[in-house]
Amino acid sequence: MRRRLIVVFLVPMTLVLLLLGAAYGWTLARATQQQAISQQLGDVGFFLTGARQALRAEEPSLIQNELRRYAELYDADAAVYDRSGALWASSGVQPGKLGEDRGPLIQLALDGRRSEPADGLLTWASSDSTVVEPVVDDGTVIGAVVVVNGTSTARTTVLAQWAGLTGFGAVVVVALVWAVFRLASWVLRPLHHVDEAMAAIEAGEMDARIADDTGPPEVRRMVRLFNQMAAELERVVSRQQEFVMNASHELRNPLGALLLRVETLATGLDQSWDSDVEQVREEGRRMTQILDTLLRLARGGKTNSVFVVCDLGELASERIEAWSQRAAEQGISLRQGPSPTVLAATDRIAVQSALDVLIDNALKFAPAGTAVEITLYEDDALVLLTVRDHGPGLPPEEIEQASNRFWRSSRDQQLPGSGLGLAIASDLMTELGGELLISAPAGGGLEVTLVFPGRAA
Repeated sequence: MRRRLIVVFLVPMTLVLLLLGAAYGWTLARATQQQAISQQLGDVGFFLTGARQALRAEEPSLIQNELRRYAELYDADAAVYDRSGALWASSGVQPGKLGEDRGPLIQLALDGRRSEPADGLLTWASSDSTVVEPVVDDGTVIGAVVVVNGTSTARTTVLAQWAGLTGFGAVVVVALVWAVFRLASWVLRPLHHVDEAMAAIEAGEMDARIADDTGPPEVRRMVRLFNQMAAELERVVSRQQEFVMNASHELRNPLGALLLRVETLATGLDQSWDSDVEQVREEGRRMTQILDTLLRLARGGKTNSVFVVCDLGELASERIEAWSQRAAEQGISLRQGPSPTVLAATDRIAVQSALDVLIDNALKFAPAGTAVEITLYEDDALVLLTVRDHGPGLPPEEIEQASNRFWRSSRDQQLPGSGLGLAIASDLMTELGGELLISAPAGGGLEVTLVFPGRAA
């Protein structure tokens, strides 16, 4: 964003400065040229009077000294030609020194017409600037005055002006860069603080706030609103954490008491009940682990999942066995497809919880006399655990909403449930680095897939 601000502010201002500087530089060059031309014309006018007197008196010495002093002072050439076009007096050049290319100009002056300096930027001309003026006496042309000036002096003046203008422009550009950087920092500093505060909140520091009250008024208002939002978010999260901690803590006591009663009851049962008692113990231990996970989540804001290598096929078999009695009561069979040994590094408790949600959801909607199929297979680098029922399923437009919290199809409002099951399973898979996919397979029903990122070697 800083780069965009600099481009938006600096580039237009630099272009405007360049255009103004170029226009002003061109104006300076033209002014210098006009000054040089005016000076040359003034010099020609100065020599006209002396040349007229000298030509009438036929005495070159009357103007010779002035021509030489002019050449010494201004490093220029000046000469006077008589009516025949011959060099009559000069600043020191020999006949023909002024060059044959000026012959037409001299002839033009002897014909009574003055030559003008060539139009254009004379300061960059490779040749010298020449002005030829006729000498007129009582309406008769008696000679011509030639003044030849070099362009180096005017060129040096223009270059010096342009160098000064370029230096000034460079200083202005540097000042603009500094001002734009300061402006960008002033505008973006609060946004950087917002970004840092958001990162801190995302990391679990719910008390992160922005103390900086600088920047434009709109940004300051955004900072105040962000602080208010962060405070409200902290309050809500704090109440949620307190609720989870209280609920988890309060549930541990009745759960412990329930397990003690199970142990007590187990002492009065014969060995035929050992398998059922062990299953109850296993479910109690799993619930204890779930409560521990909830407590860790409430205290630290993250699940701190313990990843271990487990056999997903064996895990699926355990959950099928745990749900088999309820399925039998509903007249539904739980079928497990070919169960290869698939080892995956994951959180066993989280996978069990997600799979329980899928099986519970399938049993809720599957009609009696049908089967719920649990299949485990590998596809490229992914491991997929699917639960498919043969119930009414969902239309395509509702499948996208099925994993949203508290969403329930309008056809199933009479069934018990809160609409949280698939959403919780989706969150659990996200924590494990996987995902939950819902699809409508051919033949009806619903297929929900737990996708794991890979398997352990």
